[in-house]
Amino acid sequence: MKLRQMVLIVALVGGFWFATTHFPTGLNRLALTSAAGSSSPLELTEAHAAPEFDSEEQNNIAVYKRVLPSVVNITSRAVIMNFFYGAVPQEGQGSGFILDKSGHVLTNFHVVEGANRGIEVKLSNKRSFKAKVIGSDRIHDLALLQIEAPDLQPVTLADSSHIAVGEKVYAIGNPFGLSGTMTQGIISSIRSIRNGDGAPIEDAIQTDAAINPGNSGGPLLNSRGEVIGINTMIASNGAEQSSGIGFAIPINTAKAVLSDLTRYGQVRRPSLGIESYAIGPDLAQQMGLSAEYGVLIQRVVPGGAADRAGLRGGNEKAWVGNQAVMLGGDLIVAMDGQQITDPQDIAVVLDKHQAGDTINVTVMRGRRQMTMKITLGAAQTVNT
Repeated sequence: MKLRQMVLIVALVGGFWFATTHFPTGLNRLALTSAAGSSSPLELTEAHAAPEFDSEEQNNIAVYKRVLPSVVNITSRAVIMNFFYGAVPQEGQGSGFILDKSGHVLTNFHVVEGANRGIEVKLSNKRSFKAKVIGSDRIHDLALLQIEAPDLQPVTLADSSHIAVGEKVYAIGNPFGLSGTMTQGIISSIRSIRNGDGAPIEDAIQTDAAINPGNSGGPLLNSRGEVIGINTMIASNGAEQSSGIGFAIPINTAKAVLSDLTRYGQVRRPSLGIESYAIGPDLAQQMGLSAEYGVLIQRVVPGGAADRAGLRGGNEKAWVGNQAVMLGGDLIVAMDGQQITDPQDIAVVLDKHQAGDTINVTVMRGRRQMTMKITLGAAQTVNT
């Protein structure tokens, strides 16, 4: 009996040795037999070396590795009252990024708005810290947080006035709570938009890089891994997910807000107090304007800087495509000696000033050119 067992074991071992040493591809080639009795080989082709990344992939990987430790996941907790006056806990998530080794974190205001039960910041190494809001700006949708944490790695901030349509960008954040996600795209446009509260965002960076709920407050980066904007909203058409049209607040706007917060403890962003429309040569000719470029004042905000200085808004409605435009207002062509061709130019000039400063504004009123001194007001939610 024992002899038979030994013979069987030797046969099995010998068969295994024969199979593994005599088939050309060893165990990577197997005979799979179907129920009908036919068989076909399963051949697996495996890489014999580590992958070689091309230059673009290498840059993508380098940017991700360098910036990821600076991007944080932000959880805000609140308790609200429901229809029956019962306490209902709520929790929201967003992104942010570390500004310095002292623990200052920049994010969107709407990420932490109403967080009456605390804010938690989680780093890429999974360590969590309680955060406090040390300054916020609802108008520009920005909030500055503070955490006490060691060995922080801050981001590098770029100059967003030098960005260009077509430039490659990356977004890193926590879409749908999926931490450490990077997406890639380009700058699709640079335009003025309004945020969820109706406040204007000048020079907003439009991108096709996928931005979803949870990306809010995270950095938009150039190809060198420098922050050019803060991801803030998407055009979703009600789908609440990326449609290829996302928007970021330019980092230069954030720099100006941070400067106010550190100098005054509050935001003192200046404003002309107007609603405007950019004019080019074709429109100027159609409208009978006396300058080929400029910003046409649609409306002056009552009591605002432009109103106090005597600037005029439009009084006759016309249509440019599907958009209503008010004609008859002053056409701004220069501010502080700098040519003005669109609202972005106005934003660049205003970023150099504070509320209460006086600037020179040159306008065309009909065929007459006028230069007026205007004392800037403080930005309001309805101002531009």
